[in-house]
Order: sequence, then C-alpha cells, then structure tokens
Amino acid sequence: MHTVATDDLALETLMLPFERGLLAWPEEGGALFLRARDGWPLHQRPLPGLVCEQSFKPDADALVRAGLTLVAPDNTARYPLVLVLPPRQREELRALYARAVERVAPGGRVVACVSNKEGARSAQDDLRKLAGAVGDLTKNKCRVFWTAPLHVDDSAASLDTALQAQWLQLDASRPVAGGRFISRPGVFAWDRIDPASALLAAQLPADLAGAAADLGAGFGYLSAELLARCPSITALDLYEAEARALELARTNLGAVDTTVRLDYHWHDVTAGLPKQYDVIISNPPFHTQGSSYRPDIGRRFIAVAAEALKPGGRLWMVANRHLPYEAVLTDSFGSVRTVAQHDGFKIIEAVKAMPARPAPPERPFVRTRPGDRSL
Repeated sequence: MHTVATDDLALETLMLPFERGLLAWPEEGGALFLRARDGWPLHQRPLPGLVCEQSFKPDADALVRAGLTLVAPDNTARYPLVLVLPPRQREELRALYARAVERVAPGGRVVACVSNKEGARSAQDDLRKLAGAVGDLTKNKCRVFWTAPLHVDDSAASLDTALQAQWLQLDASRPVAGGRFISRPGVFAWDRIDPASALLAAQLPADLAGAAADLGAGFGYLSAELLARCPSITALDLYEAEARALELARTNLGAVDTTVRLDYHWHDVTAGLPKQYDVIISNPPFHTQGSSYRPDIGRRFIAVAAEALKPGGRLWMVANRHLPYEAVLTDSFGSVRTVAQHDGFKIIEAVKAMPARPAPPERPFVRTRPGDRSL
C-alpha cells in the first residue's frame, strides 16, 4: 500500500472541476499530467489512461511507488486532456504552457492550477493569452483554470500559434557567466553564478584528492571549479535531482578538458548514496520545489555526506549563515570548522572521523633467570 501526501492543495484543487462535474475525464485517449505530483486526489476514483511527466527525482519516485505511469519528455503523443501544475518561474511556465497545447489532441483541453501565493492570477492570464478564454474555479487559496476545446489544426481556433512558437523557445538553453556555461529557466540560480557557490569555489583547497562527489550539482558550476582548482581529483560523480539541470551539467562538464572520470546521477540525495568518496562538495538545498522553507533537506544532505565519506574524507559545503546545521555536523563528523563567512554565507569543512586504532595486545609476562636478557 502506498502513502500519499495529504496537504497538496494545488493538486487537490486541480482535480475539483472533474469531481464537481464541470469537466469530464476523457473516455478514450487518456490524459497527460505535466509536472505531476502524487497525492490522494489522484486515487479517489479511476483516472483511465493517466500518464505523468516529472523531471524532479523525488516526485518521480513517488509517482512510481504509487503505481502511476511515467513518460519521458520526448514523448510526442497527443491527449484529449493535459493537466499542468505550472512552475513559479515565468519563462519556464510559459514554455510549459506552449508544450501543453502542443500535446493536446484536436478538441482537447489544458487544465492548470496554481496557488495564489505563487501567482495564480498571472498564470491564468498567461494561459488565456495563449489559448483564449478560460474557465476557472477557486478554492484552498488556489486557482484552477482550463481552456475551451482546442482545435489545434484549425486556423480559426483561438490558439495563438505565433505566441506558442515564441514561448516554446523561452525554455531553451542559453549561455551564462560570459558563455562559460549554458543554463535554462527554472534551474537553481539559472541565469548567474550563485554567490554562495562562488564563495565555496574560491575557498576550495588545492589538496583535495581522490574520488569526489558534488551533491546537488545544478548545472555543474561547482564541479567545474573543483576540477579546475584541485588537480589530484581522480573521479567525480555529479548527483542532481532535477533532470533538466543534470542535462546541462553533462553538457557543461563535457566541454571541460580533463582526464578525470565523470559520472552523472539523476538521484535523490536524501535517499543516500551508493558509493564511498574521499571528497564531497555541496551547496545543499533548503527549499522544496514549491519554495517552502525546508532546512531538514540540508541537514539530510549533511548526514548522507557523512555516511558516504571514507574515514578521513572531507566535506566542503556552503550554507546561509542562519541555517541550523551545526548539530548535525557535530554529530556526524570528527572535526568541523568554519573556514569563512561573507555576505550572509558560511563555508564549512567537516572531516570524517578515523576509526579508533585498536590497542596493541598486552605482551605476556615471562619470568626470567637473573642475567637472561631474552624476552
């Protein structure tokens, strides 16, 4: 039996038009759910043909555990219903709407829901600009809204195909940091080098050596800096929960001239790591995808790093100065020191304790005769 979330108000509100009979679930052809999340509203009644797309590993894993079907982003099938839980970032949201209408079968609808605190009204206005008049319903401090049936192959339809083509490009990869990296909207600190990560990179000591991991690697900035600053690194694994970011990291690190073995893992770090390392670097997250404050995620990153480091292994991390990480650091590591503090951030080095050396065995007492020097 799977366990589902009980407080996903946006998901609950998304399903209200079907529960109230305002919209009908398709009898044939199924439905595509973009940025899907599992929750009890998906299990109240049969939803035949529902398939889900999700690039964030913890949410994708939860969908699979619930028995729901995942499809890859390159799936091109069309559906009579496309559900969307749009992201907060405006360009990413508009690109997702453009993809949603692209995936609608003729006569199908797009249905989306956004919480009020994340810009529900502007999100509704954007869908209206793209697809014409929309119906709506408000509850749970959220707004669910839906298009009229879209006749996407009809030139007289209300869908603005020129705007759709324009919005599809908003999520395209583009150069950042003077062209050193590529990034895209919606990825953490997507259009700049995050100042906390830059501070950590500047503090990395050149003597870091051996097998390394970057936890929450984003588009690969810290990994690239580790390779540039620490010539004794022999292997580097990048762990990132957001597949869209990991794809960028693969491209960005692929452009680095290095003989270090690189590996990329679409992985939920909070579930633990499968290998042991000499070095771990991290700018751990402390928010969920929905921007809720979650310092427990950062604490879990630290505990997982401690589990994955070899004895004597070193964690180098950055955090906002106010975040309560000291207790888990002290409990998990043999030594902890604050290396630097600047602009509200702190750089910490934590070293995994070496196992205690066993005491040498006691030498047996041997009675000797006077003048016998042998032991």
